[in-house]
Amino acid sequence: MDPIIVIGMHRSGTTMITDILEKMGLFMGVRQNVMQEAQFFFEINKWLLELSGGSWILPETYDSLQRDLRAYNQVTNYVRFLLNTPRTISYLGVQRYLQFRTPASMNTPWGWKDPRTTYMLPLWLKIFPEARVIHIHRNGIDVAQSLHVRSQLVTERYFDRWQLLRWRWLHILGWGIYPRYNAHYLTLDEGFKLWEMYTRRADEHIAGIPAVRTRTICYEEFLQNPLPLLEDLCEFVGLRTQPDALNEAVASIIPARRNAYQHDEKLRSFYEMVRYSPQMIKYGYDHDLA
Repeated sequence: MDPIIVIGMHRSGTTMITDILEKMGLFMGVRQNVMQEAQFFFEINKWLLELSGGSWILPETYDSLQRDLRAYNQVTNYVRFLLNTPRTISYLGVQRYLQFRTPASMNTPWGWKDPRTTYMLPLWLKIFPEARVIHIHRNGIDVAQSLHVRSQLVTERYFDRWQLLRWRWLHILGWGIYPRYNAHYLTLDEGFKLWEMYTRRADEHIAGIPAVRTRTICYEEFLQNPLPLLEDLCEFVGLRTQPDALNEAVASIIPARRNAYQHDEKLRSFYEMVRYSPQMIKYGYDHDLA
């Protein structure tokens, strides 16, 4: 069985919707990181970006790898090889690994979510040509703000912790090593441009896949009226559901999170600056609706 692949820009609701689908029965991996991304697929995607000199914040460097057909084919074959090694225990767990050996042998719906897959999707479709793809998008203002706030928090927490290190005087004397800092500080404008890049790439990939194998979900619409969208997603994924389970799954959704930027004067001003960007118009975000 080929997988369900969830793509979309970071901070766009992919975690929330994937978490709901997982509770409904979609297998998304045993070992997951804090963002509920299967560690096995996350590490492969991260490696693919690093291989081309990029990262989640510099994803378009990956295009250079795709243009080098020889290297691209070698990398694809290596990823295919990894899927048939004991490393998949990270995803399957020991019991499922002993039963299936590789995720593709599973007889129940399975998949993963990782925003990075938005760029690597062609590679994964070479390996899983019948994969079904769910693209989740959210308005670019709230995404940019979420990225901005997160980068601020990571920066502050890191350096607060560093200041409290017991042996910081060694660094003052020049005997210590420099702290390793991997956070990416993003302004609103930088976060918005990154949103444009990811959504544009997702649109390009979705356009090349038969419609019966794709779903595009608007985060704001899901918050406002989740039940019919969840019913459709469960059917698309291949999950058998009961009305009570569906109602319970959507009970914790908070509709007030929809278009949160409208409650902040600074963000509303930023919205007026970017509301007519091509991607905002394409998704209907140029209409300032409550």
